[in-house]
Amino acid sequence: MPAAFEGTLREAGLLAGRLLLVFLFVHEGWTLMGNYAGAVAYMQKSGVPALLLPAVIALQLGGGLLIAAGIGTRFVALLFAAFCVLTAILFHWQLADRNQVLHLQKDLAIAGGFLVLACCGPGSWSIGRRLMPALRD
Repeated sequence: MPAAFEGTLREAGLLAGRLLLVFLFVHEGWTLMGNYAGAVAYMQKSGVPALLLPAVIALQLGGGLLIAAGIGTRFVALLFAAFCVLTAILFHWQLADRNQVLHLQKDLAIAGGFLVLACCGPGSWSIGRRLMPALRD
């Protein structure tokens, strides 16, 4: 395979990976804003302080958009990886419930994807690389 094609394939994969990883979080952040009271009730039911909800929304929306743009990708991806592990532990700890186990596994798999992104960075197909080289990774 020619090196130029491999490079293009790598960059396209990093772009697609970034967008696919954060689509879930940007959408969820937007949904949480629209159902704030429901989100507070769910958090409280799980023993998680509702005062964390604004930070969750900020990470999901703001962090998601930063990763999509390739700005601060490595750092924000680490934040998302930690968030996913915490979500798995705080909300999906009922291992006797098959549905909860699947959610736990999903959250851990997404955390793994963010760790890979933190190691690889955004790639060259990113707004961050073009406009803000100092913040690109």
